[in-house]
Order: sequence, then C-alpha cells, then structure tokens
Amino acid sequence: MKMGPPTPILRMFDEALARAFYVDFLGFTVDWEHRFEPGLPLYLQVSKGDCILHLSGHHGDATPGSHVRVACGDLRSYQQGLLAKKYAHARPGVEEAPWGLDMTVADPFGNRLTFTQPSSD
Repeated sequence: MKMGPPTPILRMFDEALARAFYVDFLGFTVDWEHRFEPGLPLYLQVSKGDCILHLSGHHGDATPGSHVRVACGDLRSYQQGLLAKKYAHARPGVEEAPWGLDMTVADPFGNRLTFTQPSSD
C-alpha cells in the first residue's frame, strides 16, 4: 500500500480573514470550496505548489493553535515577497536552525505555519 503526504486541516473562524491571509498574503490558490447547505460553515482547500491545506469553519474538524511545517526552497526570497506586501498582521523573519532556515507565520486564528528550507537547498 502506498500512502501520500498528509493534508492538514486548520480551523478558521472568518472566511474573509482566511482568504486575506492564505490567498492574498501567502499566495495560496483556492482549489475548491464546500458547504453542506447555505449558511453552514465553509470547508475549502488551498494550495501553493505541492503544499495542500484544508481550512475548516466546522467546530469538530480541528483545534485552533495547530502548527504545520512546510518544506520549501528559496525561503529568503519568499520572505522578501511577503514583506513587500506590507500585510498589517505579520512581518515574518527567517531564522537559522540546525537543519536549515525556518520562517514561522501565525494565521488570524492562532494556527502557525513554519516554512522550512533544508540546509541542502
């Protein structure tokens, strides 16, 4: 049996804030959206390259405050692009770690994404 990479589900509370952070700021694309019926919480998939995340407004899907690590390349360039957007709620820095470079960004719901560039890149 072959398994693929996991798809993290992150809790969100406000659709507009989620789109502003994940799409406008981080540069993810909305792949699809689902509601069981009008007025119910949104469940959607966003992606950037090979990174796929699910964002859910459903209370039972995830716990706020989760932390996801995302492997990437050219982290310093990505960071400079984010800083150039002058997003009011984040000015992420890049830190050196024994395994490479890390940049952690918190979303508006308390979840954290750490973008990691391994030393070999």
